[in-house]
Amino acid sequence: MRRRSALAALAGSGAAFGAETREPAPDFVGKTIKGEKFSKDSLKGKVVLLQFWATWCGYCRRDEPAVDTVLRDFSAQGLIVLGVNVRESKEMVLEYLAKHPRACKVVLTEDTNLTSMVPTNAFPLYILLDREGLVAGIQKGSGGEEMLRRLLKLVQLER
Repeated sequence: MRRRSALAALAGSGAAFGAETREPAPDFVGKTIKGEKFSKDSLKGKVVLLQFWATWCGYCRRDEPAVDTVLRDFSAQGLIVLGVNVRESKEMVLEYLAKHPRACKVVLTEDTNLTSMVPTNAFPLYILLDREGLVAGIQKGSGGEEMLRRLLKLVQLER
C-alpha cells in the first residue's frame, strides 16, 4: 500500500517534475484495446509513458500529435506509450479512435488496474516509468511536445 499512496501523492501534486527519489510503480496489469496483455513485469527493460486521457478532453486531443511524435522518435530506444482512457465506454472510445487514430497502445479503464492507483481528475496526466519500473517523472496537464521531450530526458531518451 505504501507504493500506491506514494504514486498517488506524486500524481496529485505539482505540474511537471522528475521524481527526486524514484519510487517503484505499483504492480499493474492490463490489456490494450487490441487485446495485447501487459504488466509492470512484462514492461521491465522498456521506458513506459502512461498518458491518462479522455475523448472529451481538448487538452488531451491537442497533445495527441506530440505523443505520436515522441513515440515514433523513441520507440526504437524502448519507449512504449500506454494511452489509458479513463471512465469511458469501449464503444465511445472506438468511435473516437475511428475518427482520431492513435499511434500509442490504448487501454480502457475496465481492462487495467492503473486508474485505481492514481488520482485521475485532471487530464491529461503523464507518468513516466524508467526501465526498472520506477517512477521517473510526472506531468499533470498538457505541455505539448517540448514538455514530453523534457520528461523523456529524465530517462536519457533525447535527440
